Amino acid sequence: MRRRNVFDVDALRLLDAVARTGSFTGAAAQLNYTQSAVSRRIASLEQQAGGPLFDRLARGVRLTPAGETLHHHAQVVLNRLARAAEELAGIHGGYRGRLRVGAFATANVALVPGALRAFRREFPEVELTPVEGPSGGLLRRMREGGLDAAVVSDYPAGLPYDEELEFAELVEDELMVALPRDHRLAGEDRVDLRELREETWIEAPPPGRTTMLDAACARAGFAPRATVRIAEWTGKFGYVAAGLGITLVPAIAAQAVPPDLVLRSLGDLAPRRTVYTVLPATPLPAARTLVRHLCEAAGQ
Repeated sequence: MRRRNVFDVDALRLLDAVARTGSFTGAAAQLNYTQSAVSRRIASLEQQAGGPLFDRLARGVRLTPAGETLHHHAQVVLNRLARAAEELAGIHGGYRGRLRVGAFATANVALVPGALRAFRREFPEVELTPVEGPSGGLLRRMREGGLDAAVVSDYPAGLPYDEELEFAELVEDELMVALPRDHRLAGEDRVDLRELREETWIEAPPPGRTTMLDAACARAGFAPRATVRIAEWTGKFGYVAAGLGITLVPAIAAQAVPPDLVLRSLGDLAPRRTVYTVLPATPLPAARTLVRHLCEAAGQ
């Protein structure tokens, strides 16, 4: 019977350090090894793996395809071990250790910071590590063991079903239209989406996907005009303020809108998204407590 390789955790930690720093020298400095020791241990790991894990370049190193595969699995293992240590610390010492919290950009305007502030007041000895990213990336990171809790949304393209994760609806978030203050409809309490059929929209939709704006305009009987592709919110606000178009803004991000813009509801035709909390299958006690604070911040 062929003997299966069992990789040493320290070797996987070294592999990760070399991959992140891009050099044996950088990994040696980070882990307090000598460069020759790093070279020997990587060579031994490559022998165990059955081939080269790094391409040796004139300056530094680069993962080979085999190295990328092993590095991915090493990250999963190291994240799981780190989480195990944090769970043990929570069991033996109460609410201590670290809580890694992911959220998409507009959730970080007010919703998540408010919950984190309340959580920190209750458990000041827990180190909070916020991570920002798109919802799909946050879910992938949680599946790999890199997050303890997350706030995600089904905008712009829905969320995949994942039986390994625990989803709970947090809030339904209306997308409102941001207009410059001198816009012809800025004085209205509510704007009919059909009155915006000739407007240029500022957004950056994923290629090839139908967005909530497309769907809402279709319900209103028209297709939105060609959009100006701007992804960052500060850029979107700048373009709207300059009169170069209009954009959709989630209600949970209303506090970020500058004073030279106004937000108006689109009424029954307004696009809406659902915001969720997500936990791994076996969440830390502190993560469940954070979810409670997120629910309170969302007004539940």
